[in-house]
Amino acid sequence: MNQSKGLERISFYLWVGAAWLLLWLLNNFLNHQRTFLLHSLNDLWHVVYFIVINYIFFEYSIPAVRKKRPQIFYNILIGFVLVFLHLVLLSFGLYGWTQIGIRLQVYTSLREITLMAGGLYDKMIVEAIILAESGVASSVFFGIAYLLYNNFRLKLITQQQQTAMREAELTYLKSQTNPHFLFNTLNNIYVLATEKSESAPDSILRLSKILRFMLYETGSKFITIEQELEIITDYIALEKLRYDDTLNVSLTCDIPDTAVQIHPLLLIPLIENAFKHGVSEDIGEPFIDIKLGITGHQLLLVVKNSSEKPEGDVKENIGLANLKRQLQLLYADYALSVEQEETVFTVTLKINLTSDIYDKVYNN
Repeated sequence: MNQSKGLERISFYLWVGAAWLLLWLLNNFLNHQRTFLLHSLNDLWHVVYFIVINYIFFEYSIPAVRKKRPQIFYNILIGFVLVFLHLVLLSFGLYGWTQIGIRLQVYTSLREITLMAGGLYDKMIVEAIILAESGVASSVFFGIAYLLYNNFRLKLITQQQQTAMREAELTYLKSQTNPHFLFNTLNNIYVLATEKSESAPDSILRLSKILRFMLYETGSKFITIEQELEIITDYIALEKLRYDDTLNVSLTCDIPDTAVQIHPLLLIPLIENAFKHGVSEDIGEPFIDIKLGITGHQLLLVVKNSSEKPEGDVKENIGLANLKRQLQLLYADYALSVEQEETVFTVTLKINLTSDIYDKVYNN
């Protein structure tokens, strides 16, 4: 991991160096057309030096200054020393690098420095100062790129952390939904078994289909609305085994394209809620009316069930609260409403299927 990060940082400095060289090539083309090739080779020789020096400065010197110490005075002192050394490297060091290039015949001196007095030493100082201008400019360029790059990486890391947290929360919510759903189904089969009902074998068969679906399908990011309908149909049939003919369950679907994709197990909690908190507590003539339709990209699910009006305000149970949070993590445009009338409890779910934020948030 550290090696990969190190290679990434080196690559960054190479790209910045290439951008710096490109700017100088443009300058040479505009101002030194006759000696374009010689100036460009000189700049290439300098860029190699700039890449190494700025890499050392930004990757080692600055972290050394920012390191925590007992007293900030030491940080300031070390900072002054390292900045001074960096300036020396960008002036006299660059001058030495230039002389090496001349000796290797990869650098051509195109600047004539005439001094009224003094000798070679003074000429070296003047040329080092002139070279320092280019060196400092390169450090400013590398510094701006360094800040932008680190800012970009910080935002990227923050986004990745937020995405991981949202993904973990979504996984946790699904893990809550699945056991809740299965435990209720197993409880229904237990009741049938204790009553030695002839419907017990059929209920076990339907449960196996539900288990197979939950093991192999719900792990996917998306399923078709047809697959969701199959699990809903099996669940309704399984629940109806517990009731006699007094329970009236109707399922109406208006779905022109059953290949439309949605996230798995978003609809079943509302049907489960109708059985668990509705008709199971109704002592009159219980009913459940389910209407599911898709118009364009708009999904509409309305679940009505008979229910006695509770005292006080209607409170969301854990299943509905869980579903609402999943919707917040998955879709930007949705509406989940609960209405309690005198003898009817209604839950309405609307989803704009084009507002799916999963791919945008989790896969970027």
